[in-house]
Amino acid sequence: MTHWRIVILNVGTALLATAASTAAMAGSPSTFASQFPSRMLAAHNVARAQVGLAGLVWDPDLGTAAAAYAQQMAITGQFQHSDRRARPGIGENLWMGTHGAFSVEAMVGGWASERRQFVPGIFPNNSRSGNWADVGHYTQMIWPTTTRVGCALASNARTDYLVCRYAPAGNIDGRAVQVASRGH
Repeated sequence: MTHWRIVILNVGTALLATAASTAAMAGSPSTFASQFPSRMLAAHNVARAQVGLAGLVWDPDLGTAAAAYAQQMAITGQFQHSDRRARPGIGENLWMGTHGAFSVEAMVGGWASERRQFVPGIFPNNSRSGNWADVGHYTQMIWPTTTRVGCALASNARTDYLVCRYAPAGNIDGRAVQVASRGH
């Protein structure tokens, strides 16, 4: 039996119960928390399947680390990547949006939508625009050697912060991102 360890946090006056009243996170808080890992994993694995890659597996330790950082952003209101030296070998995707307005699938879908700018090749030369940042979330999601993911969501009264951590990390300069194209 698999045991999911997930931390869903809300800070300030908006407690976890607030999530139950939103369309984006329908159901009881405990239902949302219990479904969060499988929903995040499914959203990631759809993107990977579209390019012929094996699915990721949920890593509760990555999720716990993501939760600590998501909570830090929710408390401080500072949206920025964590220090890479504090997470060696671990990749990170961040998302923020209006509290309660987006489903977890829409959050991850924002990263997956970068696919329209993606071109296979040697990282960081993977964007039709010439700017790797236009595809950086997507390439981390579909990085061929990444096998594990853990995510967490933290909120304050106004904003949701999603952090996903990936191992082994992707987006490594000079490495190939060669994946099968199965339509756009």
